[in-house]
Order: sequence, then structure tokens, then C-alpha cells
Amino acid sequence: MRIPRIFTDSPLNAGRRCQLDDNAAQHVGRVLRMQPGQSLLLFNGDGQDYSATITEAGKKHVEVNVEEARPNMTESGLEIVLGQTLSKGDRMDYAVQKAVEMGVTRIVPLSTERCDVKLKGDREEKRLRHWQQVAISAAEQCGRARVPEILPVMSLPDWFRHTEDCDLRLVLHHRTEQSLNSLEKPARIALMVGPEGGLNPEEIASAEAAGFLPVALGPRVLRTETAPVAAVALCQWLWGDFGT
Repeated sequence: MRIPRIFTDSPLNAGRRCQLDDNAAQHVGRVLRMQPGQSLLLFNGDGQDYSATITEAGKKHVEVNVEEARPNMTESGLEIVLGQTLSKGDRMDYAVQKAVEMGVTRIVPLSTERCDVKLKGDREEKRLRHWQQVAISAAEQCGRARVPEILPVMSLPDWFRHTEDCDLRLVLHHRTEQSLNSLEKPARIALMVGPEGGLNPEEIASAEAAGFLPVALGPRVLRTETAPVAAVALCQWLWGDFGT
């Protein structure tokens, strides 16, 4: 039987008992209906996996005995910060989920002129919590021990400032002849993806002025939720851990 991997906000220490946080406890007790004596693999974002055995289990309260900590080696040495323009329906969920699976470090939702989603106040907070849970679920499934943070929605000027410490900044743009495989190996990448209708010429020009290099992924126009998957996969192949 497959041992479930569960993310918890709780501190984890080998040889100690631990009470899971509310979200993890409900998932283990209510959704999975696990019982005392069954095994779990826990992680809390510190880069390690913890084997554990359930000692108490209810629908809202779960305690475990943490038995062993071991390093998790699934993180890429290439840092990728993804700036993903907001999109409707489950397209944003898909982009977040697949970006986590592909190994991104951080995800920043972007607001651009052609963006068809506007988020403010409580609505933004609700969506950010939802996307963070999507990221947690993806990390549980793909074996990562660190969960990429979903930052608040940023305007393009804020995004440009946020990524100043990246040594390579890219904006996807299908009307350019610059390809990824012609670039030197970076350590930290900022990757900017536009909306379904694409970034307008002024936004592309402002990105270039801020130090972003336009790159194309091929002759075809990719959808906004497909583009980050393809781009991150290529970056990981060229400079990260896909090619090792």
C-alpha cells in the first residue's frame, strides 16, 4: 500500500510526537480516513521528509509519532521565479500545479492590460489561499519537500522590481527569433508569461527596458497555461536537473 505524503505546518522532529495542523488533520482523518498504527510521510518545507506513525486519529484531530528524518533530494539547483498572468477558470490552477511539478521556486500572479481577471480584497485573498493549496497538493504528489510560495498579485512595475536579483530574466514572446538554448547557464531565472491575448507592445517594451530578454519557444503560439509548463521544462533541461 502506498504511504501518503502529507504537508503540515507543524514543527517536525524525529523521536517526538506531533499534532498535525487543521488542514493536514482533516485530510488524514476525514478524507483518507486513516487509523492509528498506519504510516505517513510528512514534510513541512524544511527540505526533509519525516516518516511517522499515527497514534491518534479523528476527523479534526490527528497525532503522530515522528520516527525518522531524511533529506529530500528533489529540489533543483536552478531557481525559477514564475510570473504568471492571471487567467479564468481552472487555467490558473493548471499553471500553478504544473509549475510546482516542474520545480519552480516561487509563483507571482501578474495583472496586465489584457488580463481578464481582476482580484482585490477578500476575493484576492481567497484565490491566493486556493492556489497555495493547489501548490501544496502538487508538492505532495510529486515528491517535493518544499512548497513554492504564491505571492500576492503584482503589477508589472512591482514584478520588475521583485525580480531584480535574478541573473536571467525572460519574457515569453512568440514574435522573436531568440531561443533559450542560445543563452548562457544562469543560477536564478525570472520567467514572465502573458495572458491569453498576449502582452501588448508597450508591456513587452517595458519588460525589455527593465532587463527582460524576449524569447520564443518555437513557431507555434502556446496558451497561457501551456507556456509556463513548456518554458520551465526547457529551462530545467538546459540548466536544471532534467538533463542530469
